[in-house]
Amino acid sequence: QVQLVESGGGLVQAGGSLRLSCAASGRTFSSYGMGWFRQAPGKEREFVAAISWSGGSTYYADSVKGRFTISRDNAKNTVYLQMNSLKPEDTAVYYCAADRSPFRPVATMGASYDNWGQGTQVTVSS
Repeated sequence: QVQLVESGGGLVQAGGSLRLSCAASGRTFSSYGMGWFRQAPGKEREFVAAISWSGGSTYYADSVKGRFTISRDNAKNTVYLQMNSLKPEDTAVYYCAADRSPFRPVATMGASYDNWGQGTQVTVSS
């Protein structure tokens, strides 16, 4: 089991930036891929970005490609999501998640993850 705690959300104007952090504890962080998902009011949870256990591979949803960057610091047991050029449609609760199995390729499906954080709200005003 792993505990995940997100931080860094907030209110920002369109075109602005935020960096989300997700601190992990309770499992060998460096062995597991990590992902970011988001859920807007009235919508289903959707994939945002994922990074492999080593950090060598990343994958992004088309809607955020070129604007968001996922990274990880295995020494700090933390994964980050740098969000630039934010749009009102990026408004959502953002969740980080840990892959259920170690040393797997990047996963984009929610079912591939078995531990989730509590979420952090990101609101982008127009």
